[in-house]
Amino acid sequence: MTKTGIVAGETYARQVKSWSFLILVLSPFLFILLSFGVGYLSASTSQARNTIAVVANDSNLRQEFIQSNTLQTTGKHATLPTDKQALQQNKIQGYLVLKTENNQIQVTYHGTKQLESSAKQALQQFVIQKQQHLNQQAANLTSRQLHQLNQLPQIQEKVEKGESTTDLAKLVSFWVLLFLMYFILVTYTSTTAQEIASEKGTKIMEIIFSSTTARKYFYGKMLGVFGVIVTQIAIYLVGGFALYGLAPHLAITKTLFQQYRDLIDQVLKNFFSVNLLYVLLGVVIFTILAALSGALVTRPEDATKAAQPALYLVMLGFFGALTLNKQAELLVVKILSYVPFLSSFFMPLRVIDGSVSGLEVLGSLIILVLSIAGLTYYVGGIYSGLMLQTDNVGFWKSFKRGIQIR
Repeated sequence: MTKTGIVAGETYARQVKSWSFLILVLSPFLFILLSFGVGYLSASTSQARNTIAVVANDSNLRQEFIQSNTLQTTGKHATLPTDKQALQQNKIQGYLVLKTENNQIQVTYHGTKQLESSAKQALQQFVIQKQQHLNQQAANLTSRQLHQLNQLPQIQEKVEKGESTTDLAKLVSFWVLLFLMYFILVTYTSTTAQEIASEKGTKIMEIIFSSTTARKYFYGKMLGVFGVIVTQIAIYLVGGFALYGLAPHLAITKTLFQQYRDLIDQVLKNFFSVNLLYVLLGVVIFTILAALSGALVTRPEDATKAAQPALYLVMLGFFGALTLNKQAELLVVKILSYVPFLSSFFMPLRVIDGSVSGLEVLGSLIILVLSIAGLTYYVGGIYSGLMLQTDNVGFWKSFKRGIQIR
């Protein structure tokens, strides 16, 4: 294994085995599971208290009403005394008393609060249908007469593909992409600056640079950090696909997933495209900048300050894209989609909006990749001069000295 590979492997293993990386990777999944768990428990408790018991003198009518899903009913508390007791103990919202006397259905509702208008309308519809059925039986109508009475108007609905769903999918896609990139960038710019600053000025660096070049060592450090980033993104992708596969089968998410399936599919389509490449390349170029910033300070405790230039650029891209997310056609957005460091924020905006050609995307990617290569080569060249100086002369003077020592 080459010396660069050894440095990369050691950097990768040290960061992946740390508790901070484990917490960082698991925290989104724990948050999602906790949210679903709390929501499920709240919904279960609320559902139990909002159910309606049913008692009737006709067991068939009672069972048919419960199975009709007209209201949120419960099969428990089948007698009037148990219904009253459950209502007093706040276990149910109320109870319905269904009676059939002289071919007429009578309904009485008892509860702690009024039925909602939609629930009341559904109840009325069910009762009217059953009453019509009783009336038809009492009238002794022929089959032809029953057919004429039951004939319904024909209603057709032709809906074109809704722009509202497409627009919502674009907006959700952009927000997910933007916050994911911001979260990863803020994390790794600080981590990388701390990693580099902790080695600054130590005797071990002189020994390392005597056995290998500073450029190879820097390349190894960056490869190790990039491996950690790719690992984290890969875990998110695997976890995301697992959640996507399990969601239709879990009681907690089944209804929600079925309701928003088209929206979720459109969001995933916008995300798993060239936009994911922009996220990765954006993290790479900002990490290199953070490494340069970390090499400019003399004390590890100054690493947070060292990462500020990179963080300022991240915030500029984040808030700029957040502000202009619905104005992808503006000239400033088009220009910034080709500017290194900022193109990772603004070109995905245009891609999701559909206002950019494949040739423009390719041109932006070429500029970004060449910028990464150029910045990596340049920082590798001055890395020795930056890491071996220990005088606390300030940010810019350290940079000038590092260039001179190169």
